[in-house]
Amino acid sequence: MRRRFGSVRARATLGATLVVAVALLVAGAAVLLSLRSSLTDQAGGRAERTARAVAAQLAVGTPYDGLSSMDDDERPVRIVDATGRPVASSEDLERIDTAGVAATAVFDDDSDDSADGLEPGEIDDETLFTDGSATVDGESADYRFASVGVRDPAKGLLTVHAGAPLEAERSAVRTALTALLIGFPLLLAVVAGVTWLVTRRALRPVEGIRREMAAITASADLGRRVPEPDTHDEVARLARTTNETLAALETSVERQRRFVADASHELRSPIASLRTQLEVGAAHPGLLDVAGAVEDTVRLQRLAADLLLLARLDAGEGPVQGARVDLAALVREEAAGRAGVRVDVEPVEVAGSRGQLGRVLANLLDNARRHARSAVVVTVRREGALVFVGVADDGDGVPEADRERIFERFVRLDDARGRDDGGAGLGLAIARDVAVRHGGTLTVRRTPAGGALFELRLPVCQDLPQGGSP
Repeated sequence: MRRRFGSVRARATLGATLVVAVALLVAGAAVLLSLRSSLTDQAGGRAERTARAVAAQLAVGTPYDGLSSMDDDERPVRIVDATGRPVASSEDLERIDTAGVAATAVFDDDSDDSADGLEPGEIDDETLFTDGSATVDGESADYRFASVGVRDPAKGLLTVHAGAPLEAERSAVRTALTALLIGFPLLLAVVAGVTWLVTRRALRPVEGIRREMAAITASADLGRRVPEPDTHDEVARLARTTNETLAALETSVERQRRFVADASHELRSPIASLRTQLEVGAAHPGLLDVAGAVEDTVRLQRLAADLLLLARLDAGEGPVQGARVDLAALVREEAAGRAGVRVDVEPVEVAGSRGQLGRVLANLLDNARRHARSAVVVTVRREGALVFVGVADDGDGVPEADRERIFERFVRLDDARGRDDGGAGLGLAIARDVAVRHGGTLTVRRTPAGGALFELRLPVCQDLPQGGSP
């Protein structure tokens, strides 16, 4: 039972039923109270009309035995004098039992009520209403009584008590209550059933999504997608978002697999070369190529450093917020000692990691030197809220179709070029990743002279998003 009510459909059904039940109870109570008040007022109106009819006859001096409204068995009437003594009653009226009506006058000559100031033949404008019971011809019943004061020209101040039966009002309230007690459970059952069916239909696509996600988890097949309903509601948006997440996850996993495969491939060559040289050196010490072994070791060290940096970037590492870097000084530092590199910079500071930004500049300069014929020009200037860094060479440039591909990992456009000359194809990928982590961009286009121009744009200090370590 606990598991059943743990479902969204069960909770929605229970919640809707409880809300409707509370609303029906409030509405039903309001209807019953309103009905009872209305019927009671109607009975009071009938009693008042009878009392005033009798009072009108007394006001003109009609004797008690000549009162025409005193013979209505359904509306008992009693007249009392100023001392509270009954002077006339309806036929068969035996007793009236209610406060202020039984045996006392509502208005007397010693009171301060307005009836004390009545002139002979005048009827009081005020009517007093009370509930009580009366016994007529041996049968007791509940009545609504109206009391009216009148001054008889001969008999003085009199009070007329007239009643109207409440049995019809009580019966109508009981009938309405019975109808509500029967109708409410039926209505709640209908609400619960409709809610159950509607929520089951609405949540059916969610169950389909859940089953497909469970199957994807079990099979580890990220190429599968959850079904998308032909609607425009939240469930359809959930399915689309889930598929987009699966697509992004598939791309990420595929990229990671390709990265591991490419890294393994790149590591295999220098490791194999180094092992061969060491084995030859162990067997024939005079043939050991120390310089070659050192070069392969350096290549391994650089490749390991590149792979480690990429792993840190993939993990979401970014620059420390608030760290300031003098970009002009950093450019001069990286360009120093590189032949053919000319620097044209203006003083400007950016926020970020000095080590990572230095790695970007070093990679761009190394790439430019490999493809330049004679010269490389580095430009730094501020463009509004951004800092522009341009690295241009006078080589053959990058074909337009390959201008995005070169930023992919382990991509080298010149496949015939030796690995020693071209590296592992990670430099530009690292440069772009670092630029993105710093809130910037890195693109390439052709210079007017035909070479390649790499354009790095970074936000200035406060525009930098929060990140990780330097």
